[in-house]
Amino acid sequence: MRTDSSPGDLPAREHLPATDAGTPVLDVVIPVYNEEKDLQPCVLRLHEHLKRTFPYAFRITVADNASTDTTPQVAARLAARLPEVVSRRLEQKGRGRALRTVWSASDAPVLAYMDVDLSTDLNALLPLVAPLISGHSDLAIGSRLARSSRVVRGAKREFISRSYNLILRGSLQARFSDAQCGFKAIRRDVAQVLLPLVEDSGWFFDTEMLVLAERAGLRIHEVPVDWVDDPDSTVHIVRTATDDLKGVWRVGRALAGGSLSLDRLARPFGDDPRDRELTDVPKGLARQLVGFCVVGGLSTLFYLLLYSGFRSFSGSQVANALALLVSAVANTAANRRLTFGVRGRGGAVRHQAQGLVVFGIGLVLTSGSLAALNAATDDPAHSTELAVLIAANLAATVLRFLLFRAWVFPDRRDEPSTPPPSPVVASHRPGGHAAHPAAPHSMPVRPGPPAYRPLPQRPTAPATPPSPTQAATSHDTAPFRAADAADQGWGDSTMQMQAVRPHDHDPRNAR
Repeated sequence: MRTDSSPGDLPAREHLPATDAGTPVLDVVIPVYNEEKDLQPCVLRLHEHLKRTFPYAFRITVADNASTDTTPQVAARLAARLPEVVSRRLEQKGRGRALRTVWSASDAPVLAYMDVDLSTDLNALLPLVAPLISGHSDLAIGSRLARSSRVVRGAKREFISRSYNLILRGSLQARFSDAQCGFKAIRRDVAQVLLPLVEDSGWFFDTEMLVLAERAGLRIHEVPVDWVDDPDSTVHIVRTATDDLKGVWRVGRALAGGSLSLDRLARPFGDDPRDRELTDVPKGLARQLVGFCVVGGLSTLFYLLLYSGFRSFSGSQVANALALLVSAVANTAANRRLTFGVRGRGGAVRHQAQGLVVFGIGLVLTSGSLAALNAATDDPAHSTELAVLIAANLAATVLRFLLFRAWVFPDRRDEPSTPPPSPVVASHRPGGHAAHPAAPHSMPVRPGPPAYRPLPQRPTAPATPPSPTQAATSHDTAPFRAADAADQGWGDSTMQMQAVRPHDHDPRNAR
């Protein structure tokens, strides 16, 4: 993956214009499963807070994950009572599945979710979504582990949460502080491209989303939150922790193998003149030098260990050749992936063959140095041999980097290529669903800003109620497949998601 100046599929971020329109700016999803007791007070409290403090139009979507109690009836009553509330019914469980499905169908430019227990103080909601509205950030998360956060919870959950985030930092190099807080938001243009890469449909969904976003170079904004633990939470801690660890292993293996096309998510720089592309400047040279030095240092240690091991049962020339051969293969693979950002298996055999040619040059330098040492003294000390090999390897390293950069892994981005297909720009239909490109992995580069309608203010007066005929044809009344509202690469495309409003022609429904 080229991360230094790849334009990717995402346009430059822009502040969403604050003018009147019919589409909500914010869609807050509340995934629920058998929450008949907590759902109504949660929605009423959230609705009152948004009405009082949020300056734009909003929507609250209750995503019912195949509840078996009276949760669907409670959600339907709330949807009939409050025009800004919509209820969706999914016939399969999974928080990630619910978020992916509802977010794929939403027409709001900013998408968020929170847990039904409202453990997070709602005063953090506007700071959470403001950087997304302004165009500053791509995703936003609430953090219970920030220094200024105030958290009330038991020692067991505190230990599990901090241990889990340490695992993420150690295994996936995650830099965000809190992956499990149920208080997150994402821009819709980012979700269109990012979520097809997320495989999990359960509790690991948002962790996987954050890891992929961070690896792709997207900007994640963190908001310190005040959080009070819900003692009646129905989350199964052991099973959730086991599934999360499986997800960490799966994502780590995919990232190491280069099977994820994260370069599609890269954003161009902003409008600052200092960020414009400069000519006659080597692209990514500093980053490649740092990566090459790190890989080279580790390869040298690996080579010396191999040489010492082979030297115990063979001569110096044989031990040097074997150690250099094994370390050269590992060095080429590491530089291919980490230094020059080449992902996937395409061209791997050719790169290794070219790397072996570079290995041959290094072999000549190091073997010649050993031959010169043996000619100078009959029985050189082992430490002297190592010192000579280190000096020879340093000389070979400089030549190796130049050959890698110019011959094995050249930068081909400036070469002419076949013209891209005609761009397909996401659009918003009056019914509320968005039309997306059919093939998520061939999305063209969109040079312009996202095709959003102007940012609507919250209406001050009720809109004209729809006629019975219009209500009967409303998008809230028809079942649809998740793949009809999102890219075909999204998972669970066979799942039906259906509105559960009891009265589709309710005159209080302004949509």
